[in-house]
Amino acid sequence: MSFDAHRAVGAVMLAALLAVLACNLPGQQQPTSDRLATAAAETVAVQLTQAAAGSTQEPTAPPLFTPEPSSTPTPPASLTPTASPTPACTNRIANARDVNVPDNTNIPAGDDFEKTWRMRNDGTCTWTTQYDLVFRDGNSMNGPASVPLVGSVPPGAEVDLTVDLTAPSANGTYRGNWMLRDANDVLFGLGASANGPFWVQIVVAPTPTPEPATAYNFVSKYCDAEWRSGAGELPCPGSDLDEEGFVLRLNSPKLENGSTENEAALETHPQWVNNGVISGTFPEFDVKAGDHFKAVIGCLYNGGECNVRFQLNYRADGGALANMGQWDQTYDGSIQKLDVDLSSLAGKSVEFTLAVLSNGSSGQDWAFWLQPRIVR
Repeated sequence: MSFDAHRAVGAVMLAALLAVLACNLPGQQQPTSDRLATAAAETVAVQLTQAAAGSTQEPTAPPLFTPEPSSTPTPPASLTPTASPTPACTNRIANARDVNVPDNTNIPAGDDFEKTWRMRNDGTCTWTTQYDLVFRDGNSMNGPASVPLVGSVPPGAEVDLTVDLTAPSANGTYRGNWMLRDANDVLFGLGASANGPFWVQIVVAPTPTPEPATAYNFVSKYCDAEWRSGAGELPCPGSDLDEEGFVLRLNSPKLENGSTENEAALETHPQWVNNGVISGTFPEFDVKAGDHFKAVIGCLYNGGECNVRFQLNYRADGGALANMGQWDQTYDGSIQKLDVDLSSLAGKSVEFTLAVLSNGSSGQDWAFWLQPRIVR
């Protein structure tokens, strides 16, 4: 080591010694700047000593200065606004219609049947498979307590819902009320308040015999006939003051038993002479097996002296005039129903003649044919 180096080392060591002595003096607090200077001097002394010794070790870097945390307050984290809750949807049914089994359908006792309604989702909720068709009250007709929906029905859409039922064993009228139930077990139905049920209503009774179809209506065709009396051919319609006899259509006839009918009749009055007659011959009609002639006959109200004979005559395939039946009626407060089997004329073209003959004086022989017709 050179003399100059020794001098430098000595000076540094002397400075360091003085700094240490100064730190240990009692009652003295070393200023921050002096502390920093002392630390720097110590570092330099070490480095110089290492250099003087010929050390190849890299000098140690002074410790990094870490600033103390700032005293400035940290602003609070911003709050995320809470979303408003979504309003609950509504359940309501509109237009529940009968696809089959309309009200008061006749169902034989004990018969199984299906009831189907068609309805529209009139609410804002989608009906899902967690919804059910449920029996509410009335007569269940042996149906299930509930039937789940088989698919989704969005608002505004229609769906057919079916339930299997059985008619009760006793005769009577039966009604069962039904509603829908949502996934929260809340019932809903028809109307603004969604609390109205839809229903099935049946009548348990023997199956009624259907009324035969009318194949020919003599009332509606009465002026197609040729009307005659002893005085000759008569006009159609006639006049109730015509002493030669007349035929009229009566839409609401009052009968000798005092009843007023809502079905049409023909009034056929013979010529106003003793044993007078009136007849109407209708165009040819092709008779089929099973055809029947039906009518109700009698005297009109207030015809106290009425005494007549009704005849159903015919001419088949242009042959001779023949009689199919005849019936006497007087003003006795009773009327007579006719049901004549025409099977013997099946396959023939037949001209039918309605005739009324007076049994003596014809002054009050206001005879009627109520609903004369051929049914099959």
